[in-house]
Amino acid sequence: MTRMSPFRMFALLFAASLVFCWQPLFKTFALALRTDEYTHLLLIVPISASLIFSERALLTPPFKPAVGLGSVLLVIAILIVAYTRWIAALQSDTQLSASMLAVVTWWIGSFVLCFGTRIARLFLFPLCFLFWLIPIPAPVLDRIIALWQHGSAIAASFLFSAFAVPVTQNGIMLSIPGLSLEVAQECSSLRSSLMLVVTSMVLAHLFLRSFWRKTAVVLAAIPLSIAKNGLRIFTIAMLGTRVDPGFLHGDLHRRGGIVFFLSALFVVLLLLWLLHRSENRFSEGPSPAQTPTNISR
Repeated sequence: MTRMSPFRMFALLFAASLVFCWQPLFKTFALALRTDEYTHLLLIVPISASLIFSERALLTPPFKPAVGLGSVLLVIAILIVAYTRWIAALQSDTQLSASMLAVVTWWIGSFVLCFGTRIARLFLFPLCFLFWLIPIPAPVLDRIIALWQHGSAIAASFLFSAFAVPVTQNGIMLSIPGLSLEVAQECSSLRSSLMLVVTSMVLAHLFLRSFWRKTAVVLAAIPLSIAKNGLRIFTIAMLGTRVDPGFLHGDLHRRGGIVFFLSALFVVLLLLWLLHRSENRFSEGPSPAQTPTNISR
């Protein structure tokens, strides 16, 4: 009797997850469609699948299925589902996050079980990238939004001061001559910030090799995401008080986030280019003219 191919076995295990866990998957994508802060969830599976497909040449025999580790991950996924559904009384958003953790763990465990640890290490980034598919629980999300609100207010206050505009800040409240404004939750731009972090992770994975350079790009994207929101607040406030009050409620305020997102993305791309150049120089080593030579007499 011939053994089932790893691809067919993985397809069956993946299909099983869709059959038994369709509810949390449906709720997750529905949440992403109706709530701005979760829009990035729609990108995770397509990006991960595209990264695996682009490197499909690495899926070559010999395959050594990791039955032990893969089975452990599958059991952990089952235990998480059992705990969240029948043991713990969790809030609906926390239960959804735990259920999606189980789904992602099942997918990774299935991959390890079918293709082995050697192949799994080659696809470590797209596999771990799937953890972004887990919705952030509401209490944690509220704290992140509050952090972004205060950070954005500080960044905008700094810009006002840098341009000699009198400003007073009280938490998330800012006052300049002719205008008092509040950095509300919907003004935190967390959606574009998460998009920027996710995009930075993918670009760093594609164009950089060293771990610390990749980490530097991702870490830089976090303050950049706050700074670009501070720039947005500063720009709209200045245009509204110096040019036309309509800017305070116009298209730039409602739908202009893409402009400031692209400005932050440009900085990320510039940082990527600089780090990529330094990485290439380091890998090439010193030029022949700089390499010392031994002259024997």
